[in-house]
Amino acid sequence: MSNRDLQAVIFDLDGTLLDTLQDLALSVNAVLRKHSYPEHRVEAYRYFVGEGIETMVQRTLPAVVEEEKLKKLVAEVSQEYSRRWDEHTRPYRGIPEMLDQLEELEIPMSILSNKPHHFTLLTVENLLSLWNFKEVKGVSEETPRKPDPAGALQIAHNFQVNPENIAYLGDTATDMQTAVSAGMYPVGVMWGFRSAEELRENGAQLLVSHPREVEELFF
Repeated sequence: MSNRDLQAVIFDLDGTLLDTLQDLALSVNAVLRKHSYPEHRVEAYRYFVGEGIETMVQRTLPAVVEEEKLKKLVAEVSQEYSRRWDEHTRPYRGIPEMLDQLEELEIPMSILSNKPHHFTLLTVENLLSLWNFKEVKGVSEETPRKPDPAGALQIAHNFQVNPENIAYLGDTATDMQTAVSAGMYPVGVMWGFRSAEELRENGAQLLVSHPREVEELFF
């Protein structure tokens, strides 16, 4: 599937390894309802998520709100999500088998998410603890929000693998832009939140329709 010498892989989290959409939607809708804002269908959140919690919350609002109001809403969404994040969230079908195979092949794996770092760690520790990820990064003072490639490049440095030899898997334009900016091999996943068109337009060099196709990158 790839003519590159790929030696490691970085995964996005939401929409790539885990289907988090319903828990995110329910958390935000609870806060919108509390403040008498219109709620949204779960499917609408496919286009709200992907660029961090503040952007997600702002996209759900009927108009731009002042910074202090937005911060308050974001804090409330974070509290709500911390209570319900694991009600419906699960790995996508085929993800456990894919991760098993990559470990068997001794492919180094890491995760880079636009979730806040503490939520990223919490999610991975509870739902993906069976697998050895070399590094798990969410947004923090040290790791800026994607598509800034700094987090991906730091992972590459810690892998001791050149960026061009790393496959970067994600489901949104943000992920593909991150991979391109970091000089990695952008792979778009079709089971996530966005369309093939969006992924291709933002640099995907390969689209995969099932997790088991990923292992073929390393043969």
